[in-house]
Amino acid sequence: MSSQLLVGYSSSSSSSEDETSAAQISACSEKAQEESCSGGDVRMVKVFHDAPRPSRPQVSLPVPDSVLNMFQDREEEHHSNDSARHGGRVRSFPHERGNWATYVYVPYEASEEFFDLLDHLLSHSRTYGLSLVRMEEFHISLSQTIILRHHWINPFVQSLRDRLLSVHRFFCIVDQVKVYTNLEKTRTFLGLAVSSGHAQILELISEVDRVLEEFNLQTFYKNPSFHISLAWCVGDLSDKLHGRCLQDLQEMVDHFEDAAVLLRCHMQQICCKAGNKIFSFPLR
Repeated sequence: MSSQLLVGYSSSSSSSEDETSAAQISACSEKAQEESCSGGDVRMVKVFHDAPRPSRPQVSLPVPDSVLNMFQDREEEHHSNDSARHGGRVRSFPHERGNWATYVYVPYEASEEFFDLLDHLLSHSRTYGLSLVRMEEFHISLSQTIILRHHWINPFVQSLRDRLLSVHRFFCIVDQVKVYTNLEKTRTFLGLAVSSGHAQILELISEVDRVLEEFNLQTFYKNPSFHISLAWCVGDLSDKLHGRCLQDLQEMVDHFEDAAVLLRCHMQQICCKAGNKIFSFPLR
């Protein structure tokens, strides 16, 4: 014998109806028990209540950092390839997860007087219809921008440190106004080229190139023009900067007060930047 009991009641019923329903439930329950004891097959008893059960407050658990960091690279990849976020600049190579853009350089600490000179140069360039953006930091490059896999960074840095242990400090003069473009001709740079200290920088380049060769990476340019980039603009506008404009800017540098002292770059340390990590190597 099989039976399925579906019993429901409403909270809006009268007290007499409630008592009747309660009696029916009790009777049905007793009948089900009797049939179960006598070998009957009672499959299911369901009682539905209209009154809502009290809901438990939901507590949001914090997401572990390990999970959040799983998607950080994807977010950075999207942003790093978006030229609108970088003033219209276009990446020289596509960003790939696990690849770290890396370069070696000598930092230049700009003084207040240096910024005064730079403001004069940029202001004068605007009279030729050029709107140049000042660089965020200043340095002399000792390598091209290369790509390192994450697990290469520490061995690369250690090899670089070992190579630079015997290099002594020196200084160079950067006082020659020059115009540069990147290889893709997507950006134009106004810079100050090295006029003294070229031979010592070549010795540095030789040590850095040996490290690059250990990792089968591209070495520095042949016949390089060492310089500090001052400002940039999108596109190849080198024709506008050359000629009379460049002559004017050079005269402004030559006649700037204390230019000989101001444009002396002290080569006291070498830096390597890999992604957002910076490693420093003091010279002897």
